[in-house]
Amino acid sequence: MQRAIAAAAVLLVIASAANAQTFEKKNFNYSKFAKGAFSEVVTVTGPAKMIYLAGIGSEDEDDGSVRHKDDFLAQCRFAWAKIGKLLKEHGATVGDIVKATTYVTDIRYRDEMRSCRTEVFKGHPLPPHTLLNVVQLARPGMMFEVDVVAAVAK
Repeated sequence: MQRAIAAAAVLLVIASAANAQTFEKKNFNYSKFAKGAFSEVVTVTGPAKMIYLAGIGSEDEDDGSVRHKDDFLAQCRFAWAKIGKLLKEHGATVGDIVKATTYVTDIRYRDEMRSCRTEVFKGHPLPPHTLLNVVQLARPGMMFEVDVVAAVAK
């Protein structure tokens, strides 16, 4: 009987410790070239809600038509504005993003993409980021698309 009570007490302490664990997100850079461009590593510790967004581009929310054809920077800004709205719906901001993957149809837009990201993340650490050059995106005329993962404390 005493062993059962002791075992129950130990389980209660372990459960309490797990529930008391705090949420923490940390950004790290180890390579000089990455500083100011993206975080190489983000760690998330503790109870968290993970938010996964599908690829977001310049599609109009109502009819799916491509907005801002032939204007890469406008497409980038429009997509990130949509991401901001979606994250807000789930209690997050761009500062809570722990991973981003960007797809562009022409690598020559890299500098514009970086400028756009700098605007979006002003005042927040840059998350780990992967940039991919692809032949085409989901709809003709799309030049930019990004998918993100965010984490917030529960």
